[in-house]
Amino acid sequence: MAERELPHPAVEDIDLSAVLAALADPMRRRVVLELAQDPGTERLCSSFELPVAKSTRTHHWRVLREAGLVWQRDAGNRLLMQLRHDDLQQRFPGLLDTLLALDAPSWPVAVRLQPDPPPVGRMRAGS
Repeated sequence: MAERELPHPAVEDIDLSAVLAALADPMRRRVVLELAQDPGTERLCSSFELPVAKSTRTHHWRVLREAGLVWQRDAGNRLLMQLRHDDLQQRFPGLLDTLLALDAPSWPVAVRLQPDPPPVGRMRAGS
């Protein structure tokens, strides 16, 4: 089967309200955090363990794609997804880092994109 192009917003059309609304759902936020572990990798949508019906999963994928958080590719009987890491960093610098930092207690350190910043009001050693 041939690949089918799915609609995605252009970088300049990614809306912060749509992104935040998509991330408000804990399952969609979990998917974004899992993709952030390896932002350059494309994953099968079926590889995410979500305890919901297939129709609900499909809804979550559409919300993430239409918000501009992920690229999706329909490859016949497979649907693949990749985080739009560079686009999100360009459009909303620091958003992914903030999301990862807020959810850091429940995720392994490897998920973080950057090390934690120094505490406010303190200087780094040697500064």
